Amino acid sequence: MGLLGSLFDYERRRSKALAAGRVVPDSSRCVQCGICSFNCPLGIDVRAHAWRGEPVNGGHCITCGECVARCPRGVLRFEQIPHSLERILSNTF
Repeated sequence: MGLLGSLFDYERRRSKALAAGRVVPDSSRCVQCGICSFNCPLGIDVRAHAWRGEPVNGGHCITCGECVARCPRGVLRFEQIPHSLERILSNTF
């Protein structure tokens, strides 16, 4: 496999891993600054999810990582969705 083939394989595996993940907050650390929501390219109210302590499960989240990277308090992290939950969510949206 050449360099281009390796690059495509890497991107395919990366996309699959991101699609099987979600953003999970630690609500006890959140100070409601709103930086996460401000930096979401899709306009998801990540701050509200963080406030409630709920993962961002919406089918609209592309798991780009902007909210995770920009949070100044490290409230947000990626978590892999269990396969059983992944099937349920994919049938919902």
